[in-house]
Amino acid sequence: MQIIQRVTVMQVLTEQSKKKLLDGFEDKKNTLERECNQLYFQLRKHEKENLSQTITAQFKKEIEKRQDKIKMIDFQLSQVNTLPLGSEIKEKEMDAITTISVGDSWNDEILSKTIVVKNGTVIEIR
Repeated sequence: MQIIQRVTVMQVLTEQSKKKLLDGFEDKKNTLERECNQLYFQLRKHEKENLSQTITAQFKKEIEKRQDKIKMIDFQLSQVNTLPLGSEIKEKEMDAITTISVGDSWNDEILSKTIVVKNGTVIEIR
């Protein structure tokens, strides 16, 4: 019988992977800042047209959500900068198909699989 199980993918932090992570966070942050600027522009435009307060409140809510995401990214950037090289960080989780049969041991070890990746290459499966 085959079952689907969750597999954790861990990334070993190297200079290359650290730079890639930092670049990814910076890209997300820049995108969110551009979205905030666009929303501010649209908000000012709608304020000049004297539209309803609910639309203004919705714009402010969307801007605030993006600012919260920017704060989270800033925190993540600071955390990545403090991690030493060689640290393992959780990259993602994915589904994998596992074959089980009668008589197999059913414990946490069979259900908890981890793949360790270093610079795009699998180096260990736990």
